[in-house]
Amino acid sequence: MNRYYVDLHIHIGRTLTGKPVKITGAKSLTFSNIIEHARHEKGLNMIGIIDSQSPEVILEMESLMDRGLIDEHPDGGLVFGDLTVIPGSEIEIYDDQCNGPIHVLCYFPTLTIMKEFSNWLSANMKNVQLSSQRVYVTGLELQKKVKTLGGIFIPAHVFTPFKSLYGKGVKKSLTEVFDPALIDGIELGLSSDTKMADQLGELHAYTFVTNSDAHSLQKIAREYQVMAMKEPSFKELQKALKQEDGRKVIANYGLDPQLGKYHKTVCAECLNQVNEEEEICNQCGQSKIIKGVADRIHELKTADGSPPGRPPYIHQVPLEFIPGLGPRMLEKLIDHFGSEMAVLHEVPYEALQEVVPQKIVDLILKAREGNLHLEAGGGGKYGKIALQL
Repeated sequence: MNRYYVDLHIHIGRTLTGKPVKITGAKSLTFSNIIEHARHEKGLNMIGIIDSQSPEVILEMESLMDRGLIDEHPDGGLVFGDLTVIPGSEIEIYDDQCNGPIHVLCYFPTLTIMKEFSNWLSANMKNVQLSSQRVYVTGLELQKKVKTLGGIFIPAHVFTPFKSLYGKGVKKSLTEVFDPALIDGIELGLSSDTKMADQLGELHAYTFVTNSDAHSLQKIAREYQVMAMKEPSFKELQKALKQEDGRKVIANYGLDPQLGKYHKTVCAECLNQVNEEEEICNQCGQSKIIKGVADRIHELKTADGSPPGRPPYIHQVPLEFIPGLGPRMLEKLIDHFGSEMAVLHEVPYEALQEVVPQKIVDLILKAREGNLHLEAGGGGKYGKIALQL
């Protein structure tokens, strides 16, 4: 079995002709730029591009295939050298059953099937060209459609306060919205980790995935996982999520939840931290409080500890988060050692000392080990790394 670096949640910002897909995504996030950056800069082996239902994105993928720049893997996925792309779609559901909005991730093995799914979405969605649009069917109907097409279904960033399964404080169980048997995994999101998520007993049955939700090239692989698979293909990904035949997630790598935008409960107006039971901010007097992920999980808690066999969640800081490591120095590191994954996982201490200053080397090592000093985020504002060595 081989080890592969996998990030399954990357957005398209613009089409090749410049039309917006993810409006808040960077203009540089075209399909072609993503696969180049993910392969050559980040060193990933598999990525999920979750705006692949957009018709112009499909046209770009078809053009790359016609030119022989990407090929379809016999077991699913689009192959670009040693990188495999899993076509996917992030979709918003909002109906009487779910009282959303709730975001979900759907993945498919081939471009032909993605085109069929895109056509189905266009009959049930106002604008299939754009990312994360609302589909006018129930969550159960969407699940059944995905499974009919042989796809993978994963609820997205399940604890964030907005647009997630548990985030709004309304739903207390996934069974209120979905068929549990048709869920292939659970995406944790930036403000939670495995230890936090496993406080919900109903999640013990699922593999956890940690993905970047990248809105820019730099944010790709902000969170990711290492998977044991025979090769990077859609079929192998399905097996890894189901933990079949030795395929599995070996480890989840992600930000310490304190660095996430919604870890702590804060006032929406001034971002002052407040206790979860408070209804009015004691600093500015406003009543709009954004409940943090940690407090929301505490409300829902039904279990202590993780199930047997749960892989480790390793708190790791992406290189771009490290204070003092600017774009030029990052480019120097990647040019010298090949990719960000190599710098974060493989390059020896002594080799790093030959390329960057000692202060940066020490921070990189602390980032690998999860030993950086953090200041918690909340209310849509990321946490920070404090400059303490």
